[in-house]
Amino acid sequence: MDPIRVIVDGAGGRMGRTVTRVVAEQPDMQLVGAVDAPGMPFLGQDAGLLAGIGALGVPVVDSLGSVIEQGDVVIEFTLPEATLANLRTVVEHRKRMVIATTGYDAAQRQELERLAQQIPCVIAPNYSIGVNVLLRAVALVAAALGSEYDVEITEVHHNQKKDAPSGTALRLAEVVAEALNRDLESDLVYGRQGITGARSRREIGVHALRGGDVVGDHTVFFFGNGERLELTHRAHSRETFARGAVRAARWVMTAPVGMHDFNAVLFGG
Repeated sequence: MDPIRVIVDGAGGRMGRTVTRVVAEQPDMQLVGAVDAPGMPFLGQDAGLLAGIGALGVPVVDSLGSVIEQGDVVIEFTLPEATLANLRTVVEHRKRMVIATTGYDAAQRQELERLAQQIPCVIAPNYSIGVNVLLRAVALVAAALGSEYDVEITEVHHNQKKDAPSGTALRLAEVVAEALNRDLESDLVYGRQGITGARSRREIGVHALRGGDVVGDHTVFFFGNGERLELTHRAHSRETFARGAVRAARWVMTAPVGMHDFNAVLFGG
């Protein structure tokens, strides 16, 4: 059987280099393309050398269009504007895509979803298996505890992360809102400052911390009278996200056309 031909977008970033290493380890995969933004100092370098695993014969280029026909599936860890441009290219060439980018505004998210419906595509804010089990657990706990418990979410990331709060924290908030029949437009609160008054029963608080080299911590607090429950996930290495994305790339090869989440990859729906 021929190997799955993988292209990594954002190949020069920390996640991209990690994905390159993980793809290179897979016996059923082959890295055939590596892409990053124009003007990056490492353009032209071998993606394997950049990832610290030895030469793979795949130079980093600045255009997905120049390598798209060589690949079966694109794994994307970049920024919203680049992701949308690359997704248009993938749709045009009828390939498959795994998208891990976060930080979209409302208009970008709308375009992302419209385009992703046209190809087999997996989109998730977090490709950690543990985080996606956490999402299921949070839904169960929120539904069981109900509206008598106050829900607050904290996330901690390294000081170079560009978007806040994290896409994972927002997805956790969405899960809570779905379980408790709340409206994120009116009930989501991003931090607090000044004389805010008493906390309303419907609030879902989300708080972002940045510092050092933290890979990613997420905690959901359920505060009740006389007790509290905390559900926490801590990522110790970016490799956990890379391995999840590679698992999604393998799964999307036989997936139907349409936008899928990582839940479908792990649990079949």
